[in-house]
Amino acid sequence: MKRPNSKSETNNGVPIVPLHERALDIFETSKALTAPSGLEATLANVVDLLPSLVQVRHGIISLWDGTGIPDMTVGAGWSEDNDERYRKHLPRTAIDQIITTGMALVAENIALDPAFNAADKDVLGASDNMKVSFIGVPIHVDANVVGTLTIDRILDNKSGSLLDHDLRLLTIIANLVGQTVKLHRMFASDRERLMAEKIGMQKQFGELKQPGHEGKRANVKGIVGDSPALRGLLEKVALVARSNSTVLLRGESGTGKELVAKAVHELSGRAKRPFIKLNCAALPETVLESELFGHEKGAFTSAFNSRKGRFELADKGTLFLDEIGEISASFQAKLLRVLQEQEFERVGSNQTIKVDVRVIAATNRNLEDAVARNEFRADLYYRISVVPLLVPPLRERRGDIPLLAAEFLKNFNSENGRTMVFDASATEVLMNCAFPGNVRELENCVQRTATLAAGASIGRNDFDCCHGRCLSAMLWKHASKETAPKSEPIAPSPLNPAMRSSGDFASAAFAAPPVDSQQALPAPVRVALVSDAQMTDRERLIAAMERSGWVQAKAARLLGLTPRQIGYALRKYGIEIKNL
Repeated sequence: MKRPNSKSETNNGVPIVPLHERALDIFETSKALTAPSGLEATLANVVDLLPSLVQVRHGIISLWDGTGIPDMTVGAGWSEDNDERYRKHLPRTAIDQIITTGMALVAENIALDPAFNAADKDVLGASDNMKVSFIGVPIHVDANVVGTLTIDRILDNKSGSLLDHDLRLLTIIANLVGQTVKLHRMFASDRERLMAEKIGMQKQFGELKQPGHEGKRANVKGIVGDSPALRGLLEKVALVARSNSTVLLRGESGTGKELVAKAVHELSGRAKRPFIKLNCAALPETVLESELFGHEKGAFTSAFNSRKGRFELADKGTLFLDEIGEISASFQAKLLRVLQEQEFERVGSNQTIKVDVRVIAATNRNLEDAVARNEFRADLYYRISVVPLLVPPLRERRGDIPLLAAEFLKNFNSENGRTMVFDASATEVLMNCAFPGNVRELENCVQRTATLAAGASIGRNDFDCCHGRCLSAMLWKHASKETAPKSEPIAPSPLNPAMRSSGDFASAAFAAPPVDSQQALPAPVRVALVSDAQMTDRERLIAAMERSGWVQAKAARLLGLTPRQIGYALRKYGIEIKNL
């Protein structure tokens, strides 16, 4: 019997592909997968090769995460900015079936196949006048399905007979892709581990140096992290500590403003003098006056003895006034005089007391907006905001999350006589959490999870959020609904000229409390004010998408997130992608 030697030979009408030609196809694919480039570019090379191997209209390789969101999607002519274009050609119902079952899906005519719903048919452009074939195969890493390789094409007289051959070839290619993905992930994991070990050794021997010209970084007990945002803040802290200027710490609740204030004190010439702190929001005005200025015996009903106030106690040292934005208008005038003149009288006394106190204030309020509404004195604002420092939220220093979590777990173990550790899946859960409550919420999460964990190590299944029981997530979700975006445009603050043109709204969407030009955020997210004290996560997301031309990869860079997290957020808030 003659051995077939070309694709034109058939077996009962089905083309027979010679063995040497199939081996050549696999060889070409292997060359594309072993090219020295990043994973996305490597997979894009494989997709570009598909038209020479099989009949194809759209060829797509997608890698998926555990939440059902594409982590990586590449097609022919791939580039970072057109990732979304390929996702539009993915039939989600069919893809979900492939990932769930771990089996290939072949449809000669998707219009007749129950695995494709109406939406999938629209995605693939199927109609009465256009019949579409589809082949999808799973990509495995060990026993896990991590993605899919799919093609679709217009059904004609020849394409239907090629389905079995093409399925076998695509299955081989998918297996090769799976091995490549596994190797890339192993290399990435090893590289991160080696870098962490290198940094640890450098720190141990005091040899850690940052590239380029950088200022002196403050090493402060209690402040954990090595992210660029935190390094930048601590470098400024080291500079600010040299002077006696009044400092205003701006930042969201739970970011660690008190620790930063203490760092300024401990690095200053006043380090051996008292560091006195007071939460202004915790006391009514009458008690606050007595706490700050002190009182004489008999000044009021319960004043049985004379008492020094916080200003006297902090003489020659530092006074930290937390939540200064919450004090009443009448008390603001009294405080202004002390800050200007460094003198005051105790309650019930007319004797003037002079002190030498450095004041560090903190707030999470938009003081500029409060001044515009006459809720906060402008003269007091200028007096306390001599040197403003912005304490970054945790979402802008995500690289610090593993270090912070490890420190909190270490403290938990020390306090409770435990030896618990995080496994890799636990770190992944923490890195994917938004933590709107910042470092304070992260600490609570670690303590709660460690307390309830049954084993000696903490894994993914030990976290409440993985079972839909995270109370913090429910709280923030409810808060987002309460502050749903309004139809009226947001007006700029009269105190901030950066918002005077409507074109600046997108950059203002990530508004944090304003700072001076030396303390500004990176250019894409310049600080600007809006009339609302805070924006919802949905508003920030929409603004980022608009600024980036609705390109998810660019929006992810603006917000400091990954494309996968952006995709998840868009689905969560029901935001429809605009085609510009």
